[in-house]
Amino acid sequence: MRILFIGDIFASPGRKMVADHLAGIVEREHIDLVIANAENAAGGFGLTPALADELFALHIDVLTSGNHIWDKREIYDYFSKQPRLIRPANYGEDLPGKGLVVVPARNGVPCAVINLQGRSYMPMTDCPFRKADSLLASLDPSIKIKIVDFHAELTSEKTAMGWYLDGRVTAVIGTHTHIPTADSRILNQGTAYQTDAGMTGPYESIIGVDRESVIRKFLTALPVRFESATGQPELHGVILDADPETGRALHIQRLAVGAK
Repeated sequence: MRILFIGDIFASPGRKMVADHLAGIVEREHIDLVIANAENAAGGFGLTPALADELFALHIDVLTSGNHIWDKREIYDYFSKQPRLIRPANYGEDLPGKGLVVVPARNGVPCAVINLQGRSYMPMTDCPFRKADSLLASLDPSIKIKIVDFHAELTSEKTAMGWYLDGRVTAVIGTHTHIPTADSRILNQGTAYQTDAGMTGPYESIIGVDRESVIRKFLTALPVRFESATGQPELHGVILDADPETGRALHIQRLAVGAK
């Protein structure tokens, strides 16, 4: 079976890229399951219920997120209405939402999607490694396909999670830094890995934000209002081939649509 993971959808340029290209990718690549990180879909910071509905209407099966999911308070009540939007599982259990969902792929195979967040240079959360252990232990053993979105800052923390879960999940795909990495591979025990899937949004920018405002902040160290950039929109992600009987990854390839 084939799984498409779309990197962080950033503001309206990212949403438009998904709207314009997702259906064609799914048909051309024979995709069975679509996962996308959407924590930056609302102007680059957070997600609203209306935009979540818009993305689900494009036939995305699961939306993952990260630290910016809390930026728009109106999304809090939405979690209980739409379990296919998940947030990092290692935030407190008393917060809205869950960090694990099981959904059927288009070919009928049940698939678990797990969202975790790193702790280095990120908001304080529970240990993502131990949370991964408990979530995997809670799954029905018959569920073989297990995809992890690890939303983290450090490449070392992401790589550590890949090796920690090698052989126990189908894939560990990193998000958050918005820079696609060139290290896609199958680890020793059959887990597909990439440090960061990249961003789906404007690449004539600084990780999605208007360049001048970010440069001004670095030059002055003063507060600056960040706005989404608009130039050179691209869609980035990965396509996974997996064995539904064993859950092992067979192949991983980077996807870049609109890249120069």
